[in-house]
Amino acid sequence: MTITVSLHIDVASPNCYMSHKLIPGIEERQNVTFEYFPVLLGGLFKLTNNQAPFITYKDVKNKPEYNRLEMMRFIRDHDLNTFRMNDHFPINTVPLMRGAIVAEQEGFLMPYLDAILNDMWENNRNMGDPEVIAAALTENGFDANHILNRIQDQDVKDQLMANTQKSAKMGVFGCPTIFVGEEMFFGKDRMDAVEREIIRQKNS
Repeated sequence: MTITVSLHIDVASPNCYMSHKLIPGIEERQNVTFEYFPVLLGGLFKLTNNQAPFITYKDVKNKPEYNRLEMMRFIRDHDLNTFRMNDHFPINTVPLMRGAIVAEQEGFLMPYLDAILNDMWENNRNMGDPEVIAAALTENGFDANHILNRIQDQDVKDQLMANTQKSAKMGVFGCPTIFVGEEMFFGKDRMDAVEREIIRQKNS
């Protein structure tokens, strides 16, 4: 039985970085390959009337502090010690996610996402700055001029919007969201449940 597993991702989310770091282990243990589905998190929020947690809970007494505690536990428990909260957060990732569409179309999506996620969530770079993006792409071995020119193409813009709209229609309201077949899981804290569902579907 072939199991389809997909991650709906925007590099804007530190939780996407953390999920991404856990995926290779799941792939190796379960002999599956995750498909990555680039979306625009801000677009999902608009389509679903959602907000980022740092906005939703900013006036809730004790909630933001507890969320930070849970993040630190997750980092500790999964040895994600290279993670660093980006000083420039939140970052507009529209150019980066259009770049992900280019990378997907041209066959280098995973190396691209690896590099961008690391620069965002390990190297503390301001990946909303066009000059920083260009430098980061070049340093990671990509053709920065080509990618930055292509993200202006209408078909690239349209594809990212189409992905985002499709994601919302599938029930997605934020990132990271993972589908195992038609079963949906939201958030980095559901990675254990994702793996259990993969096992369940493999054995069914």
